[in-house]
Amino acid sequence: MKIGIVGCAGRMGRMLMKQVLETEGAELAGGSERAGSPFIGQDLGVLAGGQPDGMLVGDSAHALFAASDAVIDFTVPAASCENAALAAETGTPLVIGTTGLTAAHLDTIRACSEKVAIMQSFNMSMGINLLADLVRRAAAALPDTFDIEIVEMHHKHKVDAPSGTALLLGSAAAKGRDVDLDAVSQRVRDGYTGERNRGDIGFATLRGGDVVGEHTVILAGAGERIELTHRATTRVIFAAGAVRAAQWLVGHKPGLYSMTDVLGL
Repeated sequence: MKIGIVGCAGRMGRMLMKQVLETEGAELAGGSERAGSPFIGQDLGVLAGGQPDGMLVGDSAHALFAASDAVIDFTVPAASCENAALAAETGTPLVIGTTGLTAAHLDTIRACSEKVAIMQSFNMSMGINLLADLVRRAAAALPDTFDIEIVEMHHKHKVDAPSGTALLLGSAAAKGRDVDLDAVSQRVRDGYTGERNRGDIGFATLRGGDVVGEHTVILAGAGERIELTHRATTRVIFAAGAVRAAQWLVGHKPGLYSMTDVLGL
């Protein structure tokens, strides 16, 4: 199965190429970067940390989609929307792992998924997606007298907050309680805030060092507290999950899928 990587010269792009090359049944179809990128024309094998393989970084995402059975995208929100449109145009399934997507971005991606299979997730880790399912179940089982707080920490270079994964976990909690996350989300506390509102889902963001990703969902009740935690120690888990998703996505009918679909949760 031929898998293409858009944004192939970035940190995740290189890791994704390496993962494809090491995955049984997968073949690297190619990699692309924006026109004008200094990486255009460089060898993909070298960028992936291996030996030269004669395949070069291209500047045409359209050509990459046409040559691939599936494409993986860990770029930026605007580019992901453009790539979703290319997927719809070429009929090539697309896996999107980009963070920082807004509701408007997701609406665009959802519209494109009416014509092609797209799998979008803020976190491709199997462990995180299992955690999200556990959070949903816990939130559904416990009354709203249990306060839900989500604490996340990432490396100092991360530009969006809360993390997409924290929002994924918040969405799982809101789904468990059958409420709209936007209506109960509390993302900022500063100064004299007054008492916590019953039913709120709070977020706390920490940044520093080289932390790959740590997420804890706290369900705090009177006299007891439950904490569900996931710690990522390597980004390889995200690449492995994305490649698995790409292999799963091929052959599926148009629609917007998630990692819970891929994992059968």
